[in-house]
Amino acid sequence: MGILYKLRHTYRKGSNLNKLIYINIAVFIIVTAISILSFLLSNPSITSKTVDLIAVPSSFDKLVLRPWSVITYMFTHKDIWHILFNMLWLYWFGMIFLEFLDQRKLVAVYLLGGLSGALVYILSFNVFPAFREIVHESVAIGASASVMAIVIAIAAYVPNYTIHLFLIGRVKIIYVALVIFLLTSFVDFSVNSGGKLAHIGGALFGYFYSVNLRKGRDAGRGINRIIDFLTTIFKAPEKKKIIHKKPKTDYEYNRIKSERQEKINMILDKISKGGYDSLTKEEKDTLFSESQKKN
Repeated sequence: MGILYKLRHTYRKGSNLNKLIYINIAVFIIVTAISILSFLLSNPSITSKTVDLIAVPSSFDKLVLRPWSVITYMFTHKDIWHILFNMLWLYWFGMIFLEFLDQRKLVAVYLLGGLSGALVYILSFNVFPAFREIVHESVAIGASASVMAIVIAIAAYVPNYTIHLFLIGRVKIIYVALVIFLLTSFVDFSVNSGGKLAHIGGALFGYFYSVNLRKGRDAGRGINRIIDFLTTIFKAPEKKKIIHKKPKTDYEYNRIKSERQEKINMILDKISKGGYDSLTKEEKDTLFSESQKKN
């Protein structure tokens, strides 16, 4: 089967954790492709304009013109090491998160943690004198605030959960989370201070979320309702399912089986002559459905 077809099915069948990682990787690939094109055309403004469009600005004037950036920034990376570490932390702590909480909560914490990180970043750059000269040019990108929210949220929810660390042994998750938070949010604070402020914002929401969840209050319920509403609006109408009644006789059963096999043989013959891309969407779906039955 074609790579794009396989990726599409993997995305659809995957967990929300996998989908968050896929989206981050997809955006990174697109930004990287644009950067290569920008280099080849000797026009660096192509990359800068693209990133500015999806990065969250600290300036209120610019934020009003691109309000979507408070969401897009948390899926955007330019540096390979930036996305690599973010996705590794997201995967490791996301897997632990899903051991105790559901997938809808994971998405809610990711999004609200990212929004909280953007809020702390924007407010800090407009309040503190240290950022007065750069507030109109500064932008932030990266999933760090969202990932930090998940790290702190699950660490606060199950603080005694233990993780096995190489050369160290078993350590409680709360200590691992605190070390990550301190190292990424306070060490060399003047370097990438905007990113570190966003980390703090994400961590604050993660802690707030877990404290409230233990009290029976889900702080992410509102955003899940919004996601459900948007999904309903943009979701394509479902195809009507055709229910085939069980054949009454062996003859009828064998006839249906023979017709299905003949159809598969025709599809395979078409692939041998024109390749997989020569198939129609219906034929690809039929082939995929048949392969799932055999598995």
